[in-house]
Amino acid sequence: MTSLSPAQMALAYVNSRPFVASNLIATTALAQLEENVASVTLTLADEVLAGIEAIHERYPNPAP
Repeated sequence: MTSLSPAQMALAYVNSRPFVASNLIATTALAQLEENVASVTLTLADEVLAGIEAIHERYPNPAP
């Protein structure tokens, strides 16, 4: 498994949601843009998706 940056993982997760029509990205450097754009081709493993869902269940509203 290749390592993912937090930004790539978050963007790939959002891209995997069937109800999302667009995914906005913002960067301050060309390297960040390249990393973020690369997330379009990423498919998260089932284990990663399950881990994200487990965190969401534990913290459903992390910024009340």
